[in-house]
Amino acid sequence: MARAPHAPRIYTLVRLVMVLGLPVLVLGIYWLLGSTPSITKLYFSVMIAAAMGLYLPNLFIRAKASRRHQEIVNGFPDALDLMLVCVEAGLGLEAAFARVGMEMTTSHPRLAEQLGAVVLELRAGRSREDALRRMADRAGVDEIRAFATLLIQSTKLGSSVAQTLRIYASEMRERRRMRAEEKAHRLPVLLSIPLVGCMLPVMIGVLMLPAAIRVIRSVLPALSGG
Repeated sequence: MARAPHAPRIYTLVRLVMVLGLPVLVLGIYWLLGSTPSITKLYFSVMIAAAMGLYLPNLFIRAKASRRHQEIVNGFPDALDLMLVCVEAGLGLEAAFARVGMEMTTSHPRLAEQLGAVVLELRAGRSREDALRRMADRAGVDEIRAFATLLIQSTKLGSSVAQTLRIYASEMRERRRMRAEEKAHRLPVLLSIPLVGCMLPVMIGVLMLPAAIRVIRSVLPALSGG
């Protein structure tokens, strides 16, 4: 659906329907509730609803693209390891792509889809360089773009594809480890926000409660004239 030729038209239609439909929905809610808002309130309500209808589809598409990008990046080091094993076992690059794509259909379907598209293009007669560049453009991932460039240069220079895959697979594993460490190092900072927002008021209340009780016990008798 995302690569269908009519997908941009559907996206534009959804935005148009939401831009017109959400303000109508707001007016319908006001009518059902029987309220009579002022002109200013009605104007701002309709404008906010129209703005939401304009930008919500864009945010949804960006979120899906970011999730797709992350899925491809997470599965790419595993694909490189499998591809290295296939090449060292004697398979050609096209057969290695086909085998890895078939093996990763369940674990990483997004990446398997990209590899399968390359295999189909190669079997249809497209050159390896063109097929790899098209894969990099479709994926939109820097790691795959660099991988395609490495394979193209390796083919042109006549160097070992297995050696190129081994070096790049090691680099991708190191990058994945660094991303995991970065997320782990960010975790204490992210946890400090709920800790400060939730635990700090409770701690202040617990520490201040005895003092507040003593003050009340001292002030109340004086106020009552005791």
